[in-house]
Amino acid sequence: MEFTLKNQDATSAILSVNIQEADYSALVEKQLKNFRQKANIPGFRPGMVPMGLIKKQYGTAVKAEEINKLLQTKIFEYIRENKVDMLGEPLPVEEQQANINMVEDKEFTFEFEIALAPKFDAVLDKNDKLAYYRIQPTDEMIQGQVDAYAQRCGEYKQVDSYENGDMLKGTLAESVEDGIVVREAVMMPSYMKNDEQKALFAGVKVNDVVTFNPFVAFDGNEAELASLLKVEKSEVAAHNGEFTFTVAEITRFVASELNQNVFDAAFGKDAVKSEEEFRAKISEQFEARFEVESDYKLLMDVRKYLMEKVGKLEFNESILRRIMDTNKAEGAEAVSEEDFQKSLTELTWHLIKEQLARKFEVKVDDNDVLSVAKDATRDQFAQYGMANVPDDLLENYAKEMLKQDKTREALINRAVDVKLIAAIKGAVTLEEEKVSVEDFNKKVSENA
Repeated sequence: MEFTLKNQDATSAILSVNIQEADYSALVEKQLKNFRQKANIPGFRPGMVPMGLIKKQYGTAVKAEEINKLLQTKIFEYIRENKVDMLGEPLPVEEQQANINMVEDKEFTFEFEIALAPKFDAVLDKNDKLAYYRIQPTDEMIQGQVDAYAQRCGEYKQVDSYENGDMLKGTLAESVEDGIVVREAVMMPSYMKNDEQKALFAGVKVNDVVTFNPFVAFDGNEAELASLLKVEKSEVAAHNGEFTFTVAEITRFVASELNQNVFDAAFGKDAVKSEEEFRAKISEQFEARFEVESDYKLLMDVRKYLMEKVGKLEFNESILRRIMDTNKAEGAEAVSEEDFQKSLTELTWHLIKEQLARKFEVKVDDNDVLSVAKDATRDQFAQYGMANVPDDLLENYAKEMLKQDKTREALINRAVDVKLIAAIKGAVTLEEEKVSVEDFNKKVSENA
């Protein structure tokens, strides 16, 4: 096979591929022999069909298929080995290929149009000054997290009088002869749908008797009423009158005081030993979480900065449109001009980012991807107040995430971004500024 690459201009080239019979004949012969072994033709035993008949029936199709497979493999080998900076994929020159006679010809020349990546130089160094925002958690955010940790270490306690959210235990009796009696019935009036019925329980004490209508209180909800009254759902409607509830116990969930148990549950044994250290640790937790957002904002600022610095890149729009039309879903409409221009913008940033990654020698391996997956998992647990999750549990969850192709691809891209951001932070001059969450969000929306 012979390859010839000829630039048409700065944005495109024609790749000519000459294929001789010797390049494909052995492949065709091998495939035809396979067909012969499997062919089921009346009058011939399997494997005994004359090769001439096989060639007559399948020869042209097999020849075309093997040449096409050979082309696909060798073209991309040539592009890779010769470091051709190509965009998308090679497109056949249709006018040229229309003249190819696959039946009679033995030597073939195929021509492909190639969109070339534009030449540019994206430079970042200490002369480049970029803002970096350190997001500060508010006192309310820290207090909210403190309360959440205290709540998780709380316990149920017996109390004398009812407050909203408490749980009541007692005897529930229907106010009719031979009515339902549920001993050790459990209720939480705060879950009642009717405010008037709910109000009947305000301030009740142990041994008090409250007369109310469960059907009204729970808005006729069959599931809730069946569970409370210990009857079938179909029987609920028949018990729509008044009941008495004799209070035997009032139980309240009480948040823990801030003590060493809370500190240990949140951050591990003896990691912090005072409320001051506890609040400082929570603040650090927030700041670490916010750093991800700050880093992403920096990357977006770098995008805007470098795209302005590099300027508008020149693309072969005709070839790129053909590539996009070729790859669009069957039956989908042609790409609009607006979407096409957006694609060019994204392509520009993609090329800039690729060049930066090469310059900074950014490379990721499986461990990097796993680390990013663990960070994502850790953030998920943190949202539920679980800060001290064992590493082996994080790793197991992360590995499950990586089994999903789309998730894995996103995490690989994230791993590249993490390393690229770190490299950028070391290369440029960062002008750090402490900002509130509100001010940071304003800055993000202003630049969106």
